[in-house]
Amino acid sequence: MAMPYVAVASSSMAATPVLMPRLPATAAANAATRCSALPYLPPRLSASSNHFSGSRRLSSLQVRASSSEETSLNTEELFTDLKAKWDALENKSTVFLFGGGAIVAVWLSSVVVGAVNSVPLLPKIMELVGLGYTAWFVYRYILFKSNRKELATDIEALKKKVTGAE
Repeated sequence: MAMPYVAVASSSMAATPVLMPRLPATAAANAATRCSALPYLPPRLSASSNHFSGSRRLSSLQVRASSSEETSLNTEELFTDLKAKWDALENKSTVFLFGGGAIVAVWLSSVVVGAVNSVPLLPKIMELVGLGYTAWFVYRYILFKSNRKELATDIEALKKKVTGAE
């Protein structure tokens, strides 16, 4: 069956005609419904639906923020404390060195993780290793009360080592 063609042109390509086959009205409507890229949307709620009665029930759960002087942040005090701590440091160059090293370490680790992610099977294996280690950690330190106490003492000892209080 021969189909008639219709010339279609947009405003930006007025000199370039595009020929598209002309479909009958019912076929065009069916094709439009089958080829729609829009997702199905539920019907809109009317004003007489139960939507508003549900919002009345939830109104008791609303929380309002209030300001108080205890929770407000005094920026001038914060800056004076930071300036005093900065002035008390002897080796300011080591702070910059450690800060720069931390930035380089984060960048390098992101590069390494990106490279590991590009290997086809390796990310799934790493997920399994992480899941296995998590299961072992939970069994070893979290599951039983005596082991939780042991973990707490280990963490306190590590804190003392890091802060130099030991």
